[in-house]
Amino acid sequence: EVQLVESGGGLVQPGGSLRLSCAASGFTFGSYDMSWVRQAPGKGPEWVSAINSGGGSIYYLDSVKGRFTISRDNAKNTLYLQMNSLKPEDTAVYYCTTGRAGPDDYWGQGTQVTVSS
Repeated sequence: EVQLVESGGGLVQPGGSLRLSCAASGFTFGSYDMSWVRQAPGKGPEWVSAINSGGGSIYYLDSVKGRFTISRDNAKNTLYLQMNSLKPEDTAVYYCTTGRAGPDDYWGQGTQVTVSS
């Protein structure tokens, strides 16, 4: 059974940092591209970042470039998202997904990130 379990969310002040983790199991993690997707209250899902299976190709949503860093540790079956200089508009539930978050991809249960003073 494929499982993706996100952690690391929370309440942070504007300008603060959080590091999200996604522990993967039930599939060959190192063979899959992975993504982070977020969903703000009242809005649809928004793709945030992606990394290929080997970690050599990385992509970001324009609004998070220079502030967020995606990475992975294939030995630990874990995906990360380091988020710095957080803004209120980054408030959302953040999901870890396989692939590019398509209809056939797997999603975790999500972790809440709230940026507020």
